[in-house]
Amino acid sequence: MAGLNVVLFEPEIPANTGNIGRTCVATGTRLHLIEPLGFRLNEKEIRRAGMDYWKDLDVTRYVNYQDFLEKNPGAKIYMATTKGRQVYTEVSYEPDCYLMFGKESAGIPEEILVKHPEACVRIPMIGETRSLNLANSVAIVLYEALRQNHFEHLKLAGELHRLSWDGNGE
Repeated sequence: MAGLNVVLFEPEIPANTGNIGRTCVATGTRLHLIEPLGFRLNEKEIRRAGMDYWKDLDVTRYVNYQDFLEKNPGAKIYMATTKGRQVYTEVSYEPDCYLMFGKESAGIPEEILVKHPEACVRIPMIGETRSLNLANSVAIVLYEALRQNHFEHLKLAGELHRLSWDGNGE
């Protein structure tokens, strides 16, 4: 089964990666971590943020960006960056594409971005806002890609249960 992929380039904050891992589990998305990481994967912050979902996460680690490219030949990669010229909603995401996000302090290195300007997307923000939280950015772009792919394999409807305040269901 094809599925979306989230790629974190040298993530630095364990709580962000844990939250992103939880989002990936909830959406059936694979997580790719490009080292070096700013933390150890066994840190309690990762487990706390990812809660009990981390054990169910499909996660792959790479020693560097080149290792990632070699192990994912032909991957269609979209790079989220404040330097992007197109808004993340203006591209069509393939069902097996890779959504790449940079480290919290610096983003994706410019030497990578300049080689792929057509793959750079941005989340609109007001004024001189530097950036959004990494976990929030991943959720925003990932859910747009999921929406475009008709939320394939996701549960689309929930159930309401009648609340009983008096114990009689009334």
